[in-house]
Amino acid sequence: MGISGERRRTVWRLVVVVWALAVAVAGGLTLWMQDSTEPRGPYVRERTDPGEAQDLPPCPTPEACAYAITP
Repeated sequence: MGISGERRRTVWRLVVVVWALAVAVAGGLTLWMQDSTEPRGPYVRERTDPGEAQDLPPCPTPEACAYAITP
């Protein structure tokens, strides 16, 4: 039974090592794929004054625009 127990322990160690390696590779691939979908830099922040009116294009008809001011 001593040899059987040694073999079982070795198999379990191998299973754990393979599992840990698979988790590490999958995590690395996930991070790599996630970063590849992000836009390239440089990232720039724009300052806007909340009091400034935005330049919106004119509406063809008042019913066609959601932002049209009606009295």
